[in-house]
Amino acid sequence: MSAPGLTGVAAWDTSLLDGAVYTLEAVAERLPRWRARVEGVARSLADARCWYGDAAQQAARVLAEVSAVTTAVTVALDSSLDRLWDAARQARTAQELAAQALAEAAANGVTVDEAGGVGTPAPLAPPAGATPQALADHAAAAAEWAAAAERVAALAADALHAAAQAALHAAGSAEVLGAVGGSGAVVPADFAGLQAVVGAGPSTVPLPADRSPGAVAAWWAGLPEPARDTLTTLDPRSIGALDGLPAWARDRANRLLLDRTLADPSGTGYATARAAAAELATEEAAGRPAQLWVLDPQQGQVAVSYGDLDTAEDVAVLVPGMGNDPAEDLDDLGDRAQSVADAASAAAPAAAVATVAWFGYRPPSGAQSWRVLLRGRAEEGGVALAGDLAGLAAARAADPLRPDDPRVTVVAHSYGTVVVDEAADAPGRLAADAVVLNGSPGMENDAAGLEVAEVYEASSPADLVTSWDHHGQYPTWRDDFGAVELPTGSWMMHSEYYDDGFPTRAAMGEVVVDTYEPA
Repeated sequence: MSAPGLTGVAAWDTSLLDGAVYTLEAVAERLPRWRARVEGVARSLADARCWYGDAAQQAARVLAEVSAVTTAVTVALDSSLDRLWDAARQARTAQELAAQALAEAAANGVTVDEAGGVGTPAPLAPPAGATPQALADHAAAAAEWAAAAERVAALAADALHAAAQAALHAAGSAEVLGAVGGSGAVVPADFAGLQAVVGAGPSTVPLPADRSPGAVAAWWAGLPEPARDTLTTLDPRSIGALDGLPAWARDRANRLLLDRTLADPSGTGYATARAAAAELATEEAAGRPAQLWVLDPQQGQVAVSYGDLDTAEDVAVLVPGMGNDPAEDLDDLGDRAQSVADAASAAAPAAAVATVAWFGYRPPSGAQSWRVLLRGRAEEGGVALAGDLAGLAAARAADPLRPDDPRVTVVAHSYGTVVVDEAADAPGRLAADAVVLNGSPGMENDAAGLEVAEVYEASSPADLVTSWDHHGQYPTWRDDFGAVELPTGSWMMHSEYYDDGFPTRAAMGEVVVDTYEPA
């Protein structure tokens, strides 16, 4: 866009420019969704879910190349749009100021040229024999004209400056498209030409400096698929641990880490890895989707999702208590997670539910069972739980295909409720909609302090742990705690909250899908 004279700027139809930029923005907004669909197909092909063989792998590679090119085009287009919006804003300002300058000039008899220069007329002599009042009026009129001329000159100068800025931003919008062949004499004629201009992009990229879930989600969304694949292959441990990545990405990285850990039966973490592999194998043999959401075998930390965390409408995260070891009890917690999913599906058959067996911390168990008297393990687990929940929320919010947040319920048992207590104390609000506390040994926070909209509790009269209140001033069954009571069995023991012989599990399922109504 060139900067014409003042009259030309005043005649600009800036609504046409606004409309063009809006149209281009609509195209840019569709690209991430289209790219996400392409990448989903590529992942399915690479994992041999719908087609396998050399042709499928070649198709997956081609789609990855499409993803890389689309990412580059999206980045360039977004940058170009930023400059175009600046150009449109400056153009509106220029047109308004130019029109105002011309109107002011016409109203006050001021001559202004196309460059904004104001003509100076020959001074008029005062009338002969004028009275003092006439002389004063003459001087006032001259001063008023001079002031009007100054205003016109200032308006014209500002208008032409804004017009020049608009032209500069417009030129910059074309310049950034040069990286994808969008400016210059030669425009790519086909995808091969576009790919040649864009190039392969960086083979490796650094991990994000800001590890907050929102920043991680934005960083990942801006990476082309080949860069994601390279990062995952080179450093699966770091990628799998990043809160803010979609569950499919963490699953892919954690499975690579799992394979590498299983390759060394004498290594630290082998027992945890073997338990995770067995659980995944069981689910896959049954044709059920499962994701390895968390894996740190050396620390004995693992979380398996039963269902797709990236698409589920309702998510339940089960947090175990003391006496549970991931190497020995992951399958048991997985059974409980699936039983809660079954109860949720019974309450809302059409709901898309995913439940998680979450060993994101090491519960006191075995020779370390005495740690149940302390809050140290719960403090560590609370930070991890808060991070995983925030990461899930950030990943879902960044998904261009499904930006809606799922309903998330944390279901904790025994010492696991202390983990939830600590998670609520972590920085930021707890990224969950509801909390269910089963057989709690007491809480430091009351229900309002847990930072979620809904808090439920189940305390069986036969469960002596609930009367212990060792870990806080609030036994969850007391009215001053402020939770909604779930039904229990009169003789339900501390380990039986998930058993199908009692009403608590069915109530948990209803909470997960938001259909529970207190009696």
